[in-house]
Amino acid sequence: MLDDLDRNRRGFANVPVEDGRLLRLLTEAIGAKKVVEIGASNGYSAIWICLGLRATGGRLITHEIDAERAALAKANFRRAGVEGLVTVVEGDAHETVKGLEGPIDLLFLDADKPGYLDYLGKLLPLVRPGGLVLAHNMRRPEPDPRFVEAIATNPDLETLFLNMGEAGMGVSLKKR
Repeated sequence: MLDDLDRNRRGFANVPVEDGRLLRLLTEAIGAKKVVEIGASNGYSAIWICLGLRATGGRLITHEIDAERAALAKANFRRAGVEGLVTVVEGDAHETVKGLEGPIDLLFLDADKPGYLDYLGKLLPLVRPGGLVLAHNMRRPEPDPRFVEAIATNPDLETLFLNMGEAGMGVSLKKR
């Protein structure tokens, strides 16, 4: 299923396979029970996350602004057999995240790049100590420098930038 989505992107800017594997590995490694994704697109990243959630017994809440993409993601979740692990929230995540409650174990940002700073401000307080904030596209397209500064200088976060030969992933640990 994942190989098919990777080979047949059909115009979707899915994460590279290495980033998908990283999502699965980190989800499982921290024993994530509650994962929030901003930017479902066709569901590719979410399926990787769900592979980790199968091992932890957790759930994913993914937000998608585009109704057609949300429908495609739901179809892909059914096809991958992970639909029982995912809740798809349709609408503008800048608004829909206001209804979320913590604790969040892992937050994955992969939507409107200029919006990352707003999502961080709204959701970081819900991320549990020891939880992770993952931000895709830290190399290309060029990230909002205000967001990069926010995760790199926040004394409550420890941040690494990985897979920078590709799109790049920011991995921030919320300190205990």
